[in-house]
Amino acid sequence: MTRVRAIALISGGLDSTLAAKLVLDQGVEVIGAHYVIPFYNYGMDDIEMSAAFRSAKELGIELAVRELSGEFIAALKAPKFGYGRNMNPCVDCKILMVNKAAEMMTEKDAQFIITGEVAGQRPMSQRKDIMNMMDKKTGMKGLVLRPLSAKNLAPTVPEEKGWVEREKLMDISGRSRKAQFELAEKFGLKEFSAPAGGCLLTMEGFAKKVEDLLLHQPDFDLSDVMLLKVGRHFRLSKTAKLLVGKNDFENKKLIRIAQPEQLLIYTDNVPGPAGLMVGKFGEEEIKLAEGIIAYYVHKSLTPEVPLILERINDNRIKESRSARAMERHQMEELRVK
Repeated sequence: MTRVRAIALISGGLDSTLAAKLVLDQGVEVIGAHYVIPFYNYGMDDIEMSAAFRSAKELGIELAVRELSGEFIAALKAPKFGYGRNMNPCVDCKILMVNKAAEMMTEKDAQFIITGEVAGQRPMSQRKDIMNMMDKKTGMKGLVLRPLSAKNLAPTVPEEKGWVEREKLMDISGRSRKAQFELAEKFGLKEFSAPAGGCLLTMEGFAKKVEDLLLHQPDFDLSDVMLLKVGRHFRLSKTAKLLVGKNDFENKKLIRIAQPEQLLIYTDNVPGPAGLMVGKFGEEEIKLAEGIIAYYVHKSLTPEVPLILERINDNRIKESRSARAMERHQMEELRVK
């Protein structure tokens, strides 16, 4: 038989890195698989900035990177197994990624899949019964090896066929990560991210923006998701939202990404943020947005802050306006947080 090959799901976290290392050290050829979803702080264009890229480089393995947007967004809108921490559809996400890794097995002529899951580490997605259910759902029962917890789980095909030695795998369980850190020190591994550090859906503040989007715009698409990553968000009405840049970089980004039917609001010759109105809005919502933008102008010499409204269309019509700063308590009532 030719050399045994496995597909390892590489998130960039410590567990997935260790899992790949344990199998790699047994002489198995390991190919890393990393699926980029819209809720990471990086994309396909800057994958080299990711912990997954650095982890694969440290391990000395190939990293096959694939984009996973449409199918993941569909799972986010209606997860069959609910949400985990905050708005993360963790069970549906894992099933989707294992399904994609199974496709890569065929593409790369591999024999099994490696994941960094640890029995009992996460109450929703890493219980033994849930992992068993996921293996059945994906049609990969017996072909998903979890090296960090293998001795606590039923033997898999790679162990039964002698592709890997069960005794050289681990019996880690529970939420403590002491054993993983000790193993990382033993292997001299340095390139890994904090647990769940890469997915914005696990972060409470970002999850609130996603909840707001699901409530008011359930038919959202990738472009709406990308807006969630920029600025402070204010819900002006059921159909209108304002994004306000937090710094010069975000201000410029909002101006750059503005689309037809949207409205830019920015200060006129005074330091201040840029705002982008999205959705369906009228004069009432515009007045609210102006007051919010004016609030963030800290050094206005007059009660009225000069503003420019720029409608995004073929002519990019600009209108000079002025507004008084909204009271803080009113603004906070509108803020998505």
